[in-house]
Order: sequence, then C-alpha cells, then structure tokens
Amino acid sequence: MIENSVVWELKVFGKNRFIKPQSKQFLLILITNFIFRVFLMEDGSLKIYNVTRSDAGLYTCVATNQFGVAKNTGSLIVKERTVITVPPSKMDVTVGESIVLPCQVSHDPSIEVVFVWSFNGDVIDLKKGVAHFERIGGESVGDLMIRNIQLNHSGKYLCTVKTTLESLSAVADIIVRGPPGPPEDVRVEHISSTTSQLSWRPGSDNNSPIQIFSIQARTPFSVGWQAVSTVPEILNGLTYNATVVGLNPWVEYEFRVVAGNSIGIGEPSKPSELLRTKASVPVVAPTNINGGGGSRSELVITWESIPEELQNGEEFGYIIMLRPVGSTTWTKARVPSVESSRFVYRNESIIPLSPFEVKVGVYNNEGEGALSTASIVYSGEDEPQLAPRGTSVQSFSASEMEVSWNAIAWNRNTGRVLGYEILYWTDDSKESMIGKVRVSGNVTTKNITGLKANTVYFASVRAYNTAGTGPSSPPVNVTTKKSPPSQPPANIAWKLTNSKLCLNWEHVKTMENESEVLGYKILYRQNRQSQTHILETNNTSAELLVPFEEDYLIEIRTVSDGGDGSSSEEIRIPKISRGVTVLEPGVYFLPVAIMIFFYCFAIQSLI
Repeated sequence: MIENSVVWELKVFGKNRFIKPQSKQFLLILITNFIFRVFLMEDGSLKIYNVTRSDAGLYTCVATNQFGVAKNTGSLIVKERTVITVPPSKMDVTVGESIVLPCQVSHDPSIEVVFVWSFNGDVIDLKKGVAHFERIGGESVGDLMIRNIQLNHSGKYLCTVKTTLESLSAVADIIVRGPPGPPEDVRVEHISSTTSQLSWRPGSDNNSPIQIFSIQARTPFSVGWQAVSTVPEILNGLTYNATVVGLNPWVEYEFRVVAGNSIGIGEPSKPSELLRTKASVPVVAPTNINGGGGSRSELVITWESIPEELQNGEEFGYIIMLRPVGSTTWTKARVPSVESSRFVYRNESIIPLSPFEVKVGVYNNEGEGALSTASIVYSGEDEPQLAPRGTSVQSFSASEMEVSWNAIAWNRNTGRVLGYEILYWTDDSKESMIGKVRVSGNVTTKNITGLKANTVYFASVRAYNTAGTGPSSPPVNVTTKKSPPSQPPANIAWKLTNSKLCLNWEHVKTMENESEVLGYKILYRQNRQSQTHILETNNTSAELLVPFEEDYLIEIRTVSDGGDGSSSEEIRIPKISRGVTVLEPGVYFLPVAIMIFFYCFAIQSLI
C-alpha cells in the first residue's frame, strides 16, 4: 500500500542478503536509502518505509553457509491507499427535514470498498429497510440519507470504510432541533371565583430554548381547549407560574400548559386536576325581553334564559320587575326555575292591550344580580267582540267557491282584529270535518278549493287576534257546480295547408251529473318549447296559423261551469305534413272525417 511500510521476514540458518535482480544498482540504492526508507534488519529481514509505486517488483533473498547457497524470490505488489475525500460533517437540522450525510472515498480500482454506518455506536442495518435511513450513491459513494428526521435521531454518526487491506472512518455530530416537549407537573395552587394560580415545570427544550408558555382551559361547556388570559399577560420561557383571570364562577375547570420556541409550538402538558371556581352573585342579565299576547287580565313576559356557565352559583332564578307605563311603583316577582324563559302576571285590574315597563334580573344563593334594561310589553287582549257582516259565497266551479265579507271597524273596546278565519262545511259534516282557513290583515275575500262537485257547502267568517277568535257571522250556503265532462273530444281531424291548420271534432255529450259543455279549449305549443297557447271557441272546429319551422303538439278539452273537462290525446303536427292534407282518426271514421274536412274547407272559402 502506497505510503505504508512493508517488512519481509527471513527465517534461515546461515548468512543471507536480499537481492533485487531487476535493479543493477540495488546495492547502491540500498546504501543510498538506508538512512531514509529501506532497512536490512539484523535477522535478515528487509523493511521498507513509505512504499511507492517504484518499490513494486520481485525481491530475492540469498542465504549462504559452508554447505552452499540458498535463495528465494517474492513479489511485492503496491496498491493505492483508500482515502475519505468527503467525510460527514456536523449538522444542525429541524425535525421533519430530510438530510444527506456524505461519505465519499478515493481507492484503488482493484480493491472492493464496503461502507458501514453506525449511530451512537450501533450499526445501522440498512438491509432491513429502516424507516428513516437509506444508503445512496455508487461504488465510491456511501452517503446516508435520513428522511423525516426526528428528535431521537440526534447523536454521533460514524461512517466506516473497509477494504481487504485497511479500515478507516469519519464521524459527525447531528443536532436535531424541534418544538419543546410537554411541560410537566401542572398544579392549581389556589382558585377563587374568577381566578386560578398555576405552576408547572418545563419539559425538554429539544435543542432550542423555550421562548414562551401559554395556558389553556377546558370546562363542561366549552368546545375543546380554549386559550385564557393570564397575569402576567406574556409568559416567557423562564416563567413557571401564572394567574389565570376572567374565569366564570361556579364552573369546573381543568388547565394545561403549552410551550413554544423558535421551531414551533410543542405538545400540551397533561391536564391539571378538575376544580370548581367559587360561587358569586350573577352578573349577566337576561336579554331579548319580550312578550305580549295571552288572555284578558294577563301580562305575558318572555326572555332568553341564562346558560348554566353564567349562573355563578346554586339556586339560580329570575327576578321580574314590572309597572304600567307612567306609574312609579314596581311590582316584583321571583321565578325560581333555572330553565324558565316565560312568566305570566295575572291581575283583574289590567286593562286589555295596555303597555307595561318590564325588567328581568337574576339571582342565586349568593344574592341578586344585574337587571336588564326596561322593555315595553303589552298586556293580553280580549277576543274580537264583533262578527263580520255582509258574508256571501259564490261557486266558481265543481271544486272551488269564493267567500266574501265586510271588514270590521275595531277599537280597544271591540277587540283588535289581526285577520279573519273562514269556516266551511257540508250539511252532513261532523265537527272534525269542518274546514278552516285564515287570512291576515284587511283581506275580505278568500277562494276555497278542493271541494266536492254538486254539493251544498255552508260558510261563515269570524275575526281573530292573539287572544282567540270572535263570534261567527251567520252561515251562508252555495251548491258547487256539477263535475266537468268526463269524456274528451273525439274523432279529431285536421288539415294543414302551408301555415294554416284546420281542426274539427265531434261535439261532446255529457252525463246527467255533469255540467253542460259551453265550449272548447285548443291548447297548442311548439314541440321544443314549454309555453302553451290557448284558443277558446264555442264551435267544434277551429283554424290556427302555425309557423313552418317546428312540429306542433295540440290537444282539445271541453269548457263547462264545472271547470275544464278531460283533454284529448295529444296530436303531433309534423313539419313534413306542411302542404299535405291529413285526416284522422283513420279508415274507421273516414266518412265522418271527409264530411268534417269539407265543412272546414267551406268555412275557409267564406273567409
């Protein structure tokens, strides 16, 4: 190996000397280099220091004595030594990063090189596919990649390079920095109604100094952990106690501490023990004070109830303060139910629909708390005292009638009117079958649908307000129309010439229980459009002007007092029929169709 030393040992009896046959001047060289590199030892061994390429070759050892001469020749092969050209170096990294530790060598091409990595003295078995470690590079490169590096990867990494002739290594320290570990031993030293004194010990700084702490709290009413205010407001990395402020009285709390450094925020500590703050007088007053309605001599008061976390103690309830507008004397009442949000004050002296000033407060076993601001709430009112006049009813069809009446001119004495309620029934209806429909405001007509055909209906109207309904008007009655014709128009024939369409059909004969036919409706539309056009006629024929560019869909139905009857099947007038005469419904009705066609043709001629 170049620059190494080599020793040739010689074990013979007799005098001996080394000879290098290839060099004629060997003895001269031996003498010249004796002081520097080559030494002939007393036992006959030859030692060469700082071997070079030129030292390679055959060496012969000659031994002589009185019996003769003996010699032996050996070969010296000189190899390039192995050198770590790019060793691993100290690195400072953040948790979660991926890094590469270099380990690159130069070596004799004829020598095989093996790389072995160790971590804190333990060999890394790369063949097992360890999650974070991977060897990368070629024959002369033994770089180690560490993916998603973790805090436990801090330490010494040793790269060892082995050959058949030598072994060499290089070491580097890796420091992995991360967010702090969780603080420890979080304790509640003292707790009051609104504050709590905490202490804790810092956890591991994970190679980056802790810069800040923060405190979080959790209650049965919170959604997870919430940050809380503290004194001091900012908790630096050397602060290990603080006072939490702004807590709610009579609420169970648990606390935890979180540390942070320049890398990030660490995992929180384990929660402290669960403790309840001390009770206190409630300070939050109810909101949304409202009410009204109810019966005569009643004042109904409503509010939004206070959530449990703001009740501040046991035996929580509400205080009601009320007085008529203009009065100086307050009436006070207590509502002991925690979940209450409504109170009804009853007194026969209360004037209907009169205004009251109302305040709602809170209390618990620690005392009375805050009152809300005053709100105006009106007392209950009487039901309307008057019945509507001028009630009438008119049948529109077999299933619809219209009820009309005159509006009531009301005042406080006759009862406020918020709207009207229409009652309708048949003469054999049970009470449960009576229909009711309400309209609000000053509406004085109402159409009622979904009725039975050819049936006598009775109707009456009454006013209503928040107290209830007033007296009903005298009932009026009407008979709904007979049912519309059940049979659709039949034997429809049509003729299309250019854009003029002539239609003919048979007159529909009705049954005895059906309304008479008053006319017909032709419904037509273009095939690809939803808009339908309607043409009404008293005849059994009609003429339409239709464009060329699209198919048309047509159906015909009867018109009667009872409403529209059944429709015929839909007829398609195709574009290819333009300018062509087409007769329907076919050969079975051909004579009739021809007769209708000529009738239509005669009408067109007259036009």
